[in-house]
Amino acid sequence: MLKEAMLYEKLSDQAVCCHICQRFCEILKDERGYCRTRQNRGGRLFSRIYGEVSSWRRAPIEIKPVYHYLPGSYALSLGSVGCNFLCPGCQNWEISFALSQPLSIQTEYISPEKALELAQDYHCQGISWTYNEPTLWFEYTLECARLAKARGFYTNYVTNGYLSPEALDTIGPYLDIFRLDIKGFTANVYKKIAHIRNWEGILAVASRAKKRWQMHVEVVTNLIPGINDDLGQLQDLATWIKSELGSDTPWHITRFSPHWKFSHLCPTPIEKLEEIRDMAMSDGLKFVYIGNVSAHPANHTYCPGCGKIVVQRDGWGKVICKLTSNRCPFCGTVIAGRFQ
Repeated sequence: MLKEAMLYEKLSDQAVCCHICQRFCEILKDERGYCRTRQNRGGRLFSRIYGEVSSWRRAPIEIKPVYHYLPGSYALSLGSVGCNFLCPGCQNWEISFALSQPLSIQTEYISPEKALELAQDYHCQGISWTYNEPTLWFEYTLECARLAKARGFYTNYVTNGYLSPEALDTIGPYLDIFRLDIKGFTANVYKKIAHIRNWEGILAVASRAKKRWQMHVEVVTNLIPGINDDLGQLQDLATWIKSELGSDTPWHITRFSPHWKFSHLCPTPIEKLEEIRDMAMSDGLKFVYIGNVSAHPANHTYCPGCGKIVVQRDGWGKVICKLTSNRCPFCGTVIAGRFQ
């Protein structure tokens, strides 16, 4: 469904500049931006994917992964098509590349009101926009988020963080969770994976989400062998998370599975994930998780005070939260996040 974009600037000769993400595409008349989801029609910018859903399901919040916001709860998870990164190892490449490759993806229109009805009917506590980059769905996710907050649901963006500060500030009052992918911590890594240069803008937006809008932020880094698994840059990333987002910020180090144009690579060695986790915790991060490794001990939440398990996850969706009012039942240490 076509809908006029909210955030754009009209230029000369009927060109426009899109302000949704930090690419700030200048789009000529009748052309589309990098993500292919936005089109200039006669000097006005339109979203081509408003309400167009490629996939939806009721899913545990832990799958996102989000570990420190109502563990054990469920969110209605919705995705559309398109992406502003087009990563060569994307696990959802069929929908991310759907507008850039000759792929056949069926979508269905689900209005914001219908999305909230589905969340209620399926006994969800929240809504997550996920699977592809939710920023490209901005007009739709904003309207859904406003409705969701008015009706008592929590809201979650599963994002690459490349939205513009203007977009963040527009949706900021209606977002509870900012689940952020940080692909690496060098310009070279972001050029290889995401085809962008000004990657530091992602860090600025993440810090703004945390400090200005008080969103709950969790960070994910998918470790790709030979691409972004250098110990030095990951140590720099851990240091940045601690200094800018806080030592209580969960960092999920996830195991890479070969996909799409990175199908020739090997899965991340578990020993490498454990090495990075040990480094990050030694450097002061309190909650570092290992993802995409079923039943690994680093899926649990451990109290930083006494070291005992306070949130237990069995890898199959079962979650046992032992906290009372965010406090460890064994030593009383406060665990950051929302647990009740």
